Amino acid sequence: MTSSSGTPFGSWKSPITSNLIVGETVKLSQIQLDDKDIYWIEMRPSEGGRNIIVKRAENGEIADITPSDFNSRTRAHEYGGSAYIVAGKTVYFSNFSDQRLYKQPDGNNQPQALSPGNSLRFADVVFDAQRNRLIGVVEDHTQTGNEAQNYLASINLTKQEAPVPLVSGCDFYSNPVLSPDGKKLAWLCWNHPNMPWDGTELWLAEIDEAGKITNENKIAGGAEESIFQPQWAPDGQLYFVSDQNGWWNLHTLQNGQVHLLHNREAEFALPQWIFGMSTYGFDSAESLICTYFENAAWHMARINTRTGDFAQIVLPFTFVEGLRMSSGQAVFVAGSEISSKAIVQLDLSTLEFRIIRRSADAKLDSTYFSRPEAIEFPTEGGVTAKAYFYRPQNRDYSGLEDALPPLLVKSHGGPTAATSSALELRTQFWTSRGFAVLDVDYGGSTGYGREYRLRLEGRWGVVDVDDCVNGAKYLVEKKLVDGERVAIAGGSAGGYTTLSALTFRDFFKAGASYYGICDLEALTRDTHKFESRYLDRLVGPYPEKKDLYQQRSPIHATEKLSCPVILMQGLEDKIVPPNQAEMMVEALRKKGLAVAYVPFPGEQHGFRKAESIKRSLEVELYFYSKIFGFELSDEVEAVKIDNL
Repeated sequence: MTSSSGTPFGSWKSPITSNLIVGETVKLSQIQLDDKDIYWIEMRPSEGGRNIIVKRAENGEIADITPSDFNSRTRAHEYGGSAYIVAGKTVYFSNFSDQRLYKQPDGNNQPQALSPGNSLRFADVVFDAQRNRLIGVVEDHTQTGNEAQNYLASINLTKQEAPVPLVSGCDFYSNPVLSPDGKKLAWLCWNHPNMPWDGTELWLAEIDEAGKITNENKIAGGAEESIFQPQWAPDGQLYFVSDQNGWWNLHTLQNGQVHLLHNREAEFALPQWIFGMSTYGFDSAESLICTYFENAAWHMARINTRTGDFAQIVLPFTFVEGLRMSSGQAVFVAGSEISSKAIVQLDLSTLEFRIIRRSADAKLDSTYFSRPEAIEFPTEGGVTAKAYFYRPQNRDYSGLEDALPPLLVKSHGGPTAATSSALELRTQFWTSRGFAVLDVDYGGSTGYGREYRLRLEGRWGVVDVDDCVNGAKYLVEKKLVDGERVAIAGGSAGGYTTLSALTFRDFFKAGASYYGICDLEALTRDTHKFESRYLDRLVGPYPEKKDLYQQRSPIHATEKLSCPVILMQGLEDKIVPPNQAEMMVEALRKKGLAVAYVPFPGEQHGFRKAESIKRSLEVELYFYSKIFGFELSDEVEAVKIDNL
């Protein structure tokens, strides 16, 4: 408990322990509805990061669907998503270990393989009831040594055979959607070097009696217009999201012409890092339910598709994703500043909601939680950048008189992504121990329009770093944090921002990189197809801009490093291979800087196992305690720190 003089920041004892975070937390995603039955995916760290399909029946009974020796996860695009669908109480899913498609009838614990055991990956499958088949995205790795081929294909449900290609020719495909009468198919496609948030195309075609695609026409999109989530209304009208007006807004196709449904400086879409993202659906042909990001929070609204009337649905959530609609209900993942993410069921007639499943069962008093403050601060070029600021908060403690808390700056991954204001226990792990946290939506982040997103074009490793530094400086100047105890941490692309900030700016006093990039050339040469040309727009075309890749790679400028770093790395990571972390560690050791390296066997890109998440949190805390000089309130297994 606190004394009259307070307790040193960082030394506060917190009920938000690493054991609580990994033992009682699951990741909820990929909601699917089958009439009144609700399905979703639970990624459980306690089961080694296995993805389990869970069903809530109409009578309220909740049960696991996926047998214990299966893992419903696709490796398409490496990031996956949309790994299963449900149609007529039958589940069709991708299995992680062999990447085959399986069919699992209701109540049957013995899934049946639909696809042959070869180098194919599946995602975004839809059920074609008229022809008793599936249509979906196939990522074909059959030709070893060559880039994988992506196409749309049909999958036979009566016998195990190779999928039959329907649409091909582009580098990437997603979102195949059948019209209500089953006679038309719409889809998205794009080509290198674009990512789906840069430029995509929406295509529409007819399906002939033989089940083949005919009369293909591009409806919208291009190299500089991002299209998201085509979807058919019950009356057969096609809708989609486009950012042609600078914001991801809803559009519709009427009589062959594209019309803006609702004009708003808000984002009705997300960066399509994974398959199956959904931000809207239909209550009826006249009533569209949507989610959108505006004023630093997610909201929900109803739009009359005939009149364009817009009415917000007021709910106690600041984060909403994965919206699905069926039988007068909307089901989605939602969270707030003081409640962890949960599966929520909303009755669209009464607007009453119920919590179906929480991601964290721990019942903690909210007085232990720090609430995010959406802040704006000046950065380079006279631009305003965005972030969420969390003050230290623990009802049992206060800091030493006249002392300021250490600051942990978080740089999110992507980099084309965004942070969230929903309760995240890993953030509260820090604030409840006496840290302040700044979660930065640096230039290039989504949620603030295309112009803000394009700030990072050609400037990765510059704009993001400047925004993280300037956000921290802003708090130091306002005397909210201790300028001598400022750390930065991030994973993947956020790890690159972290390592770049520590290398190319003399500001931070420590840093933590989770599977971070230190060599841009190595990333370009070694990474998977989906991201293989991502850096063309973030940095420049390679090898034409090889000198720029080297200039912005921390591994080539280790002589500029001047503060301690801890690096954590999954040893089976295909997106950021382990040799990147190992090169950086060796350079830091040779320079004589304090450095710790923690490899995680069996982990890929992003830690999934409970023991890995627990260990990474604890060693990062241990590292800061040694660098910033505070006593830990809990016993933590030490990590070797070289040159300390």
